[in-house]
Amino acid sequence: MDKNERLTMIVFDGDLDKAMASFIIATGAAAMGKQVTMFFTFWGLNVLRKEEVIHAKKSFMEKMFARMMPRGPKKLGLSNMNMAGMGPKVMKRMMKEKNVSSLEELIEMAQDLDVKMVACTMSMDVMGLQQEELIDGLEYAGVASYLAEADEANTNLFI
Repeated sequence: MDKNERLTMIVFDGDLDKAMASFIIATGAAAMGKQVTMFFTFWGLNVLRKEEVIHAKKSFMEKMFARMMPRGPKKLGLSNMNMAGMGPKVMKRMMKEKNVSSLEELIEMAQDLDVKMVACTMSMDVMGLQQEELIDGLEYAGVASYLAEADEANTNLFI
């Protein structure tokens, strides 16, 4: 595939507004026929967490870390104007009024458009996350895999 037809992005941040931007760009590019790879690392992994509590064997520190992180797209805060959790509620209400897809809908749309979503295994280890805690349909790889794909793309984003 031609480099002009490939887009890669690192999703580092787990804020709702940045996750929304990531998926809007990814689905837009995929709809235009581009091959899209999203590489989720560190806080970006929280976007991919399942809402329900998954009982996995973890150390005490891993359990504590997992409790402090948001569990899935519905629990993400905003990067600005979070206002003790009220900001995301206001934003979601405005999005609904303006007929803008929710983050959950955008994730589903990305999957339907064959956007490749990769969870960084090193970040998962550091943050104490396991595969069963993340949504289905993901790939798992390290930074070398992302860099190989990024080398083949003409557009690389860091969000």
